[in-house]
Amino acid sequence: MTSLRRILISGASGMIGTALVRSAEAQRISVVKLVRRRPVDPSEIQWDPGTASVPGGLAALEDIDAAIHLSGANVAAHRWTPAYKREIVASRIGTTRALVHLLKSLKTPPAALLCASATGIYGDRGDEILTEDSPSGQGFLAETCLAWEAEAAKARVAGIRVVNLRFGAVLSADEGALKKMLPFFRMGIGGKLGSGRQWMNWIALTDLVRAVLCLAESPEVSGPFNVVAPNPVTNAEFTRALGHALHRPAVLPAPAFALRAAFGEMADEGLLVSSRAVPDRLLRAGFNFVLPTIDSALKAITSDEGKISKIP
Repeated sequence: MTSLRRILISGASGMIGTALVRSAEAQRISVVKLVRRRPVDPSEIQWDPGTASVPGGLAALEDIDAAIHLSGANVAAHRWTPAYKREIVASRIGTTRALVHLLKSLKTPPAALLCASATGIYGDRGDEILTEDSPSGQGFLAETCLAWEAEAAKARVAGIRVVNLRFGAVLSADEGALKKMLPFFRMGIGGKLGSGRQWMNWIALTDLVRAVLCLAESPEVSGPFNVVAPNPVTNAEFTRALGHALHRPAVLPAPAFALRAAFGEMADEGLLVSSRAVPDRLLRAGFNFVLPTIDSALKAITSDEGKISKIP
């Protein structure tokens, strides 16, 4: 039985947000969704992160147990032009600043703010095992994540417990990178990226949702959490596992030079980067993964056409 009664979610229409809403409502948790457009149902509240305002007034945000902030432009959606890098930063740091301002303005702020971040904060670290105590790395993503987490931390002055959700690659057949990869691998034309020796942080969507709701209702935890499976894999291992799950060969690699030509800076920080993060704090908190290995996760996801992501 969950202790959560009412939660606020920004970014509720994205892959993670949609799954969180579905799981929360299945557990009879009331969900309030922050949206920028005009609301289309009673669960939605319009806000303007540019002015940190709620046109309908702040009363609708009172009596919230936890706020979960997931907004952010997709880092892999475009080449990293100067304009798009500014959008990536604004969509994370700017919206977090606005939400923290709103929460601090409430008569009764929520007990917790869970703010998305990413294991990109560690940068390119080779074979080094990375826990939440590891220092941040270098590069655009690492610097963005560091500033993102610092902005969320400002909510603490209002007595709000802050949790930084350092997500790895989220696996789901419904949306995200895996959905885009599946058609190619099913045709037998998938393969490793670059050398394939780079480590990948990953987590099945169903475990991610369970972890976020667990952290939301755990008053004793705060700070950064690597929201990743306990068994990171190299890109080559991931490729083999996906080919095996689909009963297809996976022997057509994408050379590093071709990826750099196609994606520019994003290739090095998003596709070829090596990050071997482990969920040290989640495990110490007693969290149990349903799908802890890449083989179990890919088998469940591909055999059930993504329905595993719909588990409450």
